[in-house]
Amino acid sequence: MVLPFTEPFKIKMVESINKSTKEEREQWIRDASFNLFKLKSEQVFIDFLTDSGTGAMSDRQWSAMMLGDESYAGATSYYNLKKAINEITGFSYFLPVHQGRAAENVLFSVLIKEGDIVPGNSHFDTTKGHIEFRKARAVDCTADIAFDSTSFHPFKGNVDLDKLENVLRNNPKEKISFIIVTITNNTVGGQPVSMENLKGVRRLADKYGILFFIDSARFAENAWFIRTREEGYADKMIKEIVREMFSYADGITMSSKKDAIVNMGGFIGFKDEELYQKASVYNIIYEGFITYGGMAGRDMNALAQGLYEGIDPEYLRSRISQVSYLGTRMKDYGIPVLEPFGGHAIFIDARKFLPQIPLEEYPAQVLAVELFIEGGIRGAEIGTLMADRDPKTRENRFPSREFVRLAVPRRVYTNNHMDYVAAAVKNVFDRKASIRKGFRIKKEAPILRHFTVELERL
Repeated sequence: MVLPFTEPFKIKMVESINKSTKEEREQWIRDASFNLFKLKSEQVFIDFLTDSGTGAMSDRQWSAMMLGDESYAGATSYYNLKKAINEITGFSYFLPVHQGRAAENVLFSVLIKEGDIVPGNSHFDTTKGHIEFRKARAVDCTADIAFDSTSFHPFKGNVDLDKLENVLRNNPKEKISFIIVTITNNTVGGQPVSMENLKGVRRLADKYGILFFIDSARFAENAWFIRTREEGYADKMIKEIVREMFSYADGITMSSKKDAIVNMGGFIGFKDEELYQKASVYNIIYEGFITYGGMAGRDMNALAQGLYEGIDPEYLRSRISQVSYLGTRMKDYGIPVLEPFGGHAIFIDARKFLPQIPLEEYPAQVLAVELFIEGGIRGAEIGTLMADRDPKTRENRFPSREFVRLAVPRRVYTNNHMDYVAAAVKNVFDRKASIRKGFRIKKEAPILRHFTVELERL
């Protein structure tokens, strides 16, 4: 008998989570103006709002924190992190920052000017926010297959190279800040980008003389999918695949709160020393000195260790298998979910789940609220609310996808928790016909509104 696969770790410490009644949850979500970001953590039973900074660190990471050097400049922790980044990514120059959006803020301050264009594959919310804040425009060049939630394609996160070349060909070179490719592509369901596609982007970047950056928050999960889905990579080590992926880019931004399994931290990697020097000025202004960049020494040590753990194949197998387990249970219940399952989350197709709710009433947000009321589960809307308004017309943007994302934290929950979540989603699915009305906005911020928006029921 073949022995079943098990998690490559055992539990050393536990944290209590609190159950609540449906009546309590109904009151809490009303008090939060139907915005799940406004809930208190103790009001949530299973927290799938994000996988960013919510993972469980290992004993080795906690041990590394105790050796953190808190010197303002030149700390040993900085050099530990520098060594790990160079060994794993291949980049010689890097700047530490406190998280991914800080990396965007520093890098984009150097590269983006008003009126610029930034092509990429479904820019995530903070990426697009930083672009539009600078009065530039994000152009989505994602492959069309990404928007068909039921068809199988191994690399739905890919850039459509024809779309990208059309942007590069028909705009002045000086108007294109850079190309950015997100791996895995979060906005379209945590879908991976193939190595062949990254090579294609590199060829176009060279042809038109444009810089190419990778948003690498989930680079290790992307490498796993290349290893398991792309011809010629089955026998390669994850570290080899990672080095090849990054070899095609001029630099990377990194939110280490994902695949480096830390609660806070990030960095920017560069090939070019001149660009690194320019970004260093902004890093000092916005983050801190270049050898700590908004991070404590202990956090840099934990991040350095986490980078090695994040590319461990047994860990990655466990991680992606758990997400797949949740997706399979939900699919067995008839829940409309994005396929194939992504690396970090299951995405429920809210349009198919609640076809009676028009986009103007935010069906994904309606579904996310119902899941909280049903089982104390906090997910995230990836749809019309997150898409924000057009910065010029101020009209709602209606994306081709309307998802509820259930992002699974790393090394935190067991498969019993996955069973609970799937059952709660089924309960809402069974009563979906009774959900007739959505929401309208009472109050919203001019950009990145979904974080603080206040809603009311229609």
